[in-house]
Amino acid sequence: MANTCTIAGCKTPVPPELESEAQCLPHFLIVVDQACAEMRRETVMGDTKKERRAEILRHVATHGELLARVATSGLRMPDELKARVLNAFLTLMNLRENIDRAAQRAKSTIGG
Repeated sequence: MANTCTIAGCKTPVPPELESEAQCLPHFLIVVDQACAEMRRETVMGDTKKERRAEILRHVATHGELLARVATSGLRMPDELKARVLNAFLTLMNLRENIDRAAQRAKSTIGG
């Protein structure tokens, strides 16, 4: 872990798995949670276009994969951070479920 987090004032090392994000694990978790909340609000409106839903699904897959790599890398984490990682997985899964429901609503509106 040579690099440090690029968030202002944070000097926490960046795990190798998150170097592409240039963020430490706690800040990465915050960003994932905030992005998921915004996307979830967007999909609740019910007018999310197919292309946007595909973009959100790519976001879920990419960030879920990054999170899985960090979680299984052998990085030592306190229990609180482990709980936050698990919560981030749940948040990503819930967003995925919301996208699936939004797609079903869109199909039933078009087909109905």
